[in-house]
Amino acid sequence: MTAGRNESVLIVGAGCFGISTAYHLLQRGFTNVTVLDRSEQLPAPDAASTDLNKIVRTSYSDIFYAQLARDAIQEWKKTDEWGDTYRESGVLVLGPQGGHPYASKAYENDVALRARTVRFDSAKDRDGSAALRAVFPDDVETGSSFEGAAAYLNLDSGWASAARGVEVLMARVTALGGKVVRGKGVAGLLRDPEEGGRTSGVILADGSSIVARLVVIASGSWTASTFRDLDHLVEKCISTGQTTATIQLTQEEAARYRNVPVVLDFRTGFYVFPPTDDNIIKVGCHDSGVAHHPPENGTYRPVSTPRTVSSHGDDGLRVPRSSIRSLRSSLRGVYPELAEKPFAATRLCWYTESPDSDWMIGFYPSDPGLFVATAGSGHAYKFLPVIGLIVSDALEGRLDPAIARKFAVDRKPSTLDRFDLSRGFLKPGNLGNEPLCTPEDLLPGIGKNDGGA
Repeated sequence: MTAGRNESVLIVGAGCFGISTAYHLLQRGFTNVTVLDRSEQLPAPDAASTDLNKIVRTSYSDIFYAQLARDAIQEWKKTDEWGDTYRESGVLVLGPQGGHPYASKAYENDVALRARTVRFDSAKDRDGSAALRAVFPDDVETGSSFEGAAAYLNLDSGWASAARGVEVLMARVTALGGKVVRGKGVAGLLRDPEEGGRTSGVILADGSSIVARLVVIASGSWTASTFRDLDHLVEKCISTGQTTATIQLTQEEAARYRNVPVVLDFRTGFYVFPPTDDNIIKVGCHDSGVAHHPPENGTYRPVSTPRTVSSHGDDGLRVPRSSIRSLRSSLRGVYPELAEKPFAATRLCWYTESPDSDWMIGFYPSDPGLFVATAGSGHAYKFLPVIGLIVSDALEGRLDPAIARKFAVDRKPSTLDRFDLSRGFLKPGNLGNEPLCTPEDLLPGIGKNDGGA
C-alpha cells in the first residue's frame, strides 16, 4: 500500500504533521500535493503548532525520539533556511533526588548521543547548589524549585518560534509547487464503492467535495471530532487542552532574563521560556490537561473537541482557574520576581493524545486510500523539519518495520496504556466542570498562599 509520486495527495491540516509531510513529499518528486486547512488564517491561530513558542529538546527517555530530535536540531540550526526561528538557549531539566524515571533515562540518552550536558546535584553539597545557581545571570532571582533538585543542563537544546516555523515551511511548500488552501473545513470522507469503499477524497463543510488518490489525515486535535466514523481514531486520539500563560516584560526586565535557559521541571510538569523578541515570557504545564465534551446532536458518540478562540471567540482563550493559580505558584518557585507580575494572556494548547504517547503514522487499516499522520501527544513540533521524513517513508513503504509497528494506527495498547513517563497517568479533567479564570485571576497575588489550589 504505497502512493505513486504522480498521484494526487490531499493532506487535511496545515499544522506540524501536515505541512512537513507536504514539504518532504514535494522534495521527493511528488507532483500533485494539496494541503487543506479549516482556518481562513494560516498558520491557524488556535492550532497547537501556532503557540507562541515550543521547547526543542533532545532529552527523551526513548532513544528513538532523542536521536530524531538531534537530527531536527541540526536542521533548525541552518539559519539560511530557518532564520532565527530556533534559539539555542539550553534546556535545564529538573527532577527529584533519587532520580525520575523519565529525566534519568533522558540524561543517559543525551550522554550516549554526546549532547553537551552539565549535571548538578544541589542536595549533595553547596558546590552543587552554587553551580546550579550559576546557570542564571547574577541579577535574576531564583526560587525554591532549585533547592534539593537533581538537574542537568542540555546545551544542545532550546526553543523555537512556533508560528514562524510553520510559516517558513509553508512558503517552501508553495515554492515547490504544492497548494495550500485556506478556509476549507472537512466534514467527512468520500468513498469509492467500485474499489470496495476505498477513500477517494473528502467532503467539505460547505457540501462540496475534492477527489484525491490518497487522503492524509493530519488534523491534530480536531481528528476524532471530524472523523467520527473511524473507530481507531475516535478510540485512540484524545483531544486535551494544556494551560499556558504569558507575561509581558519591559525592555529592561527582558534584558535581564534574555540569557536564561528553558526550565523544564519533570516533578511538576511546569516549564518557562526565556523572553521572546517582543519581551514576552510563556509559562505552562506539561500535564494531563482537560477534555472538552460539547453537547452532542445526533447519535455519534461524544468525543473531546477543542474549545478555542475560533469556536468561542475571546471566551475560548480562558483557562481553568485552578490551572492559572497552579502556574503562578510554580512560577514563584522558579522566578519569584516574575510571579508578582500579571499574566498578560492565557490559552489552552490543544494536544492530540495517543494511548501510549507515540505518534500515529500509517495507512488506516484496510483502506489504501487513507493515511494517518497525527497524535503528536504534546511532543511533535520540535520535529517540524524532519517529521515529514518519517511520514513520507511510511507512505512509500520505506519505513523501518520496527518503527512502522511503533506508529501503526491499529497497534495494540501497551501495558502502559494512558501512561506517559514524562507526565504520569493521563487522566484529563473535564473542562465543563472547571470554573474558568476571570481577569482578576490574572493579577499577582493569586496562588501565593494557597499552594496553587
